Amino acid sequence: MNNRLINWFKFASPATFYPLAGKMIPWFVALSVVFGAAGLYLGMFVAPTDFQQGEGYRIIFIHVPASWMSMFIYLVMAFWAALGLAFNTRLSGMMATALAPTGALMAFLSLWTGALWGKPMWGTWWVWDARLTSELILLFLYIGFIALQSAIDDPRRADKAGAVLALVGVVNIPIIYFSVKWWNTLHQGASVSLTKSPSMAATMLWAMLLVALCFWMYSIAVALGRARNIMLERERHTEWVRQLLAGKES
Repeated sequence: MNNRLINWFKFASPATFYPLAGKMIPWFVALSVVFGAAGLYLGMFVAPTDFQQGEGYRIIFIHVPASWMSMFIYLVMAFWAALGLAFNTRLSGMMATALAPTGALMAFLSLWTGALWGKPMWGTWWVWDARLTSELILLFLYIGFIALQSAIDDPRRADKAGAVLALVGVVNIPIIYFSVKWWNTLHQGASVSLTKSPSMAATMLWAMLLVALCFWMYSIAVALGRARNIMLERERHTEWVRQLLAGKES
């Protein structure tokens, strides 16, 4: 058991994690394509028409998974940032940095599709609803994290400053999730819950879960690819990067 743990810990080094990430990326890309194709097919062509919202409801197969991922990625980013802050590990800061743009994309996609859904349902593109406002704050937290790190030249100092911001922003995640329960909002309650059966047709649920898996696999693939670029940038003066680049040139 101890030997297995040691073998896993060796991937905490950028030099050993870099080739591992390169091998994993194609698999996650393939899974993203498969899950996405299956989920969109079920959602757009198989799932029944909603008796209240008609065909317009189908945007939830993008909106809901994007909303889930925007919150989940932030938690993962904050986890990596906390590890880097606690143990001063280089890879942790790199992973947090790599996740932030994808999390911002998911938050933006959540807000954008929510606006497209809200116009026919509520009659307006935007309201200062508790759920919408807290999701907008999440987008600003992602942007603030990226901007703060970009403003500091020293990568290690940038990682520490970003980690503090990421950990402070974690308080916004339960606010987003529970906002429809804590306040009287226009946004409808959760259709999927861990404590009760889903209030939708099985095909709708499967479509939503498959698209969520698609976004999850996509996020991992993109984050790993971005992390590899960050490793090359930050470790460019190390011997393993010199050897890697020399091998590519030859």
